[in-house]
Amino acid sequence: MDRGGELFYRGWLGFEPQRLMLLVHGFGEHSGRYEEMASWFARRGFAVFALDLQGHGRTPGRRGHVADFEFFLDDVEEFLAAIRGDYPGLPAVVVGHSMGGLIVAALASRRGLSVDAFVLSGPALTLAPGISRFRLALARTLRRVLPRLSLEAGLDLEGLSRDPEVVRRYRADPLVHGRVTAAMGAGMMDLQTRIDSSARQVNRPVLLLHGEEDPLCAVQGSRDFFAGLPKDRDLQSELRVYPGLKHEIFNEPEREQIWSDVLAWLDRIGRDRGIR
Repeated sequence: MDRGGELFYRGWLGFEPQRLMLLVHGFGEHSGRYEEMASWFARRGFAVFALDLQGHGRTPGRRGHVADFEFFLDDVEEFLAAIRGDYPGLPAVVVGHSMGGLIVAALASRRGLSVDAFVLSGPALTLAPGISRFRLALARTLRRVLPRLSLEAGLDLEGLSRDPEVVRRYRADPLVHGRVTAAMGAGMMDLQTRIDSSARQVNRPVLLLHGEEDPLCAVQGSRDFFAGLPKDRDLQSELRVYPGLKHEIFNEPEREQIWSDVLAWLDRIGRDRGIR
């Protein structure tokens, strides 16, 4: 099965970086929406990279389509290996938002991705409300017979952020889309139904971040995944639920505090695990 062509990516490089960060974006968006956050971390000693997943942003191909959802995992894993080759020996963290959080959770739990830490922001770890067994079965059938059938996802854009400027920019962004094909949608839902059972396989620290008022990805998904993580004190995994915040906590008015929370957690596990 064809995995598609080359992936577009961006990089933000601080002076003599001491750590490496890979950002994995969510459904319908792209790496450019992380400019402010990536620059913030670059100024604090990180080499930050983000790629546009298949069917997204400036990466060529049909919008909202991937022939096999596992291709997303393959692409992130291979891209991480490439940038780690350019920065050998640096501690590495992989950050995934929304659908990107699901991808990163799967890499952490099902593939044992060898990095120092994982951060999941508003991860899509559970089926959306209203997805019945019938609709899931229908999606799987369509994936077999009409894999490239494209439909509007119908996202509640007001649920992205309490900052109206974030929502306005999202609506105006020509690289943002709201379409999903049968193959991609069914693949995503299949992974969501299996992800909790694999959480116990994670062997690196995980920081789960979720806005309590997130209407797009239910906070219960983060709670369930966290409950399934190994209870090894050395891993120092944490779940932080932010009251009042919506889906894109990295784009909420309190975003710099969220970024600072991530940095403080990375600093702490780095000290305790002898990484820095």
